[in-house]
Amino acid sequence: MKALSQRRRHPLAAVALLLMGLLITGGLYAAAGSVNEAKAATTYSASDVNEGNKLFVANCATCHGMNAEGSADGPSLVGVGAAAVDFQVGTGRMPMQMQGPQAQAKPKQFSDEETQKLAAYVASLGAGPAVPDDEAVDTSQGNSAAGGEVFRVNCAMCHNAGAAGGALTRGKFAPGLSDVSGKHIYEAMATGPQNMPVFNDSNITPDEKRDVITFLQEIDAQGSPGGASLGSLGPVSEGLLIWTGGLAIVIAFTIWLTSRPS
Repeated sequence: MKALSQRRRHPLAAVALLLMGLLITGGLYAAAGSVNEAKAATTYSASDVNEGNKLFVANCATCHGMNAEGSADGPSLVGVGAAAVDFQVGTGRMPMQMQGPQAQAKPKQFSDEETQKLAAYVASLGAGPAVPDDEAVDTSQGNSAAGGEVFRVNCAMCHNAGAAGGALTRGKFAPGLSDVSGKHIYEAMATGPQNMPVFNDSNITPDEKRDVITFLQEIDAQGSPGGASLGSLGPVSEGLLIWTGGLAIVIAFTIWLTSRPS
């Protein structure tokens, strides 16, 4: 005991404890990272990877580099995962039609099979979010009320409380979420395309992501409760329209009355 007590007072004891703490922390971080990589890993055949590489070189390398290392015209794709490719290519945002503040959705240029092969190639470059399976986006298991709460806390400030979209800075915008597939909504949350932040499983759990999808598809199915939607911006825009329209009617009626011969 005396010898142990003397060692604790050794000048290097604090350094040893610090190194031990760093080793333990690093080990736990590596273990957690390996678990996340295992969840994100998707099995693709060598043939899919090779075919995806050919498609990439022919259609994407001009901006993203021959080895997807990135360039002045496009970011690196190493580690973005298959989900990012499936979202960007599957919604037609990539390849971009033209350079601009952000990529816009348009008719997709690749078939589902070609998109899968491109995703396989990019997934082979480094671990990243995988394409969600059918269970992850099965809205029959989702909770719309809980999803609405998650959406209002994390998404409504950009996408609008009614998911109608909204303007951002410098010509950018948050798109409306009507008629967007559950898979692409999940992938957007997991990968953070354009100006959207990444909501990994620590921020929004897979079950909460499914709840958000359930909520969005429910309000999409309900449509407008009646009358003109006015962009679903709420009472401000509706009140402004009524005030402006009513004032215009009063002015027009006043002009009509004063213009009548006495």
